[in-house]
Amino acid sequence: MMMEEEIVIIGGGIAGLATALALKRVGFQARILERNPELRAGGTALTLLTNAWFALRALGVDHKLKSVYQPINKSLVTNLDTGAVQELSFSGTKENREDAGVITVHRKALLETLAEELPPDTIRFSSKLISIKSETLKDSSKATLLHLEDGTVIKAKVVIGCDGVHSAVAQWLGLSQPLSSGRWAARGLAVFPEGHGLNHGVKQYLSAGTRAGFVTINSKEIYWFVVTYSSLEKDITTNPELLLEEVEKNLAKNLPSEFLAIVKETDISTLSWVPLLFRAPWNIAFCKVQNGCVTIAGDAMHPMTPDIAQGGCSALEDAVILARCISQAHPTATNDKQWLEKALKRYVEERRWRVAWLVAGAWLAGWVQQGGGGDQQWWSGIARWFRDRFYYQFIWPRTRDLIWYDCGDLIPASKRD
Repeated sequence: MMMEEEIVIIGGGIAGLATALALKRVGFQARILERNPELRAGGTALTLLTNAWFALRALGVDHKLKSVYQPINKSLVTNLDTGAVQELSFSGTKENREDAGVITVHRKALLETLAEELPPDTIRFSSKLISIKSETLKDSSKATLLHLEDGTVIKAKVVIGCDGVHSAVAQWLGLSQPLSSGRWAARGLAVFPEGHGLNHGVKQYLSAGTRAGFVTINSKEIYWFVVTYSSLEKDITTNPELLLEEVEKNLAKNLPSEFLAIVKETDISTLSWVPLLFRAPWNIAFCKVQNGCVTIAGDAMHPMTPDIAQGGCSALEDAVILARCISQAHPTATNDKQWLEKALKRYVEERRWRVAWLVAGAWLAGWVQQGGGGDQQWWSGIARWFRDRFYYQFIWPRTRDLIWYDCGDLIPASKRD
């Protein structure tokens, strides 16, 4: 079966849904192809910083989440080797401009909030992409043929790959596979039906080669994580019960009792073990992330480690800026057959250097905070000394200047000239 679509988005995660919504707000209808039979909510929770809230405001949905979740004002970082505790403030912004706050939300809630704003038939579920081919039409314009597993072929004028870390669209564009940071993360959601009784905020714990922490989402749920340089056997990582036992008895055994008590209350359906991957910043800055009317966004373009909480945030930025570039390039007086290609080129030029720096900053933040690779490396002592005396006091506050970014508003289609 052959179908034709103007704009097709591959992937119904944060980047895909946000991009479809951004396009809707400037007057363009997109079709989302999602390989799963329903919205995928893997990841349990994510922390949204100021730049994400500016993007959500542009998408017209920030108020829906702010009415449910509360801002976090500070994080306490404990060095388990020395006992030192440092307080990191989340208040204030670059040049004291407006700050939407730091808020942790359920990933599923964010996805549903975005999806609710889309027309009911926007998402085509159970649509797994098999191959991509480019075709030149009779009028010299180009179209992209998307072959799906169910035999459907979709001819699209624009294709936006939002299909995650191992993106098929990114591979088609010629980008190399993401790199391993050498670190893995166990994550879960602890549920306390009667309430956990903790103050709202974030706590982190540092020891040789390990970084762990938790953040309260509400009065009954706590999101926790353990990041380590140790890998696990596959039979453990694919079995939630065995993975939880491994966290309790090995990965987190030297962590404070408060943390272990939280892990014990984990809903095992939320438990995950993932390698922390990233795309080489130079790959983003210098390689081809657009070919004609095909480009990528979100993790497909810039997978990064979670150390500065920018994976989902930067994906929301992508959505707003991509939609604005298409809207501003839309021909009103001239018949420019290449206007879509030019719009995507402008989007790539605007995004590639910012996200390359974010990827580099996230990798460096993770490397420093975990002591430069654990005790096995000769430079680990130097890295920990730098972390404890300089990073949290001087570098970490400046990181907010890198992150702080207002992507601006989207002009609704009804108001566009």
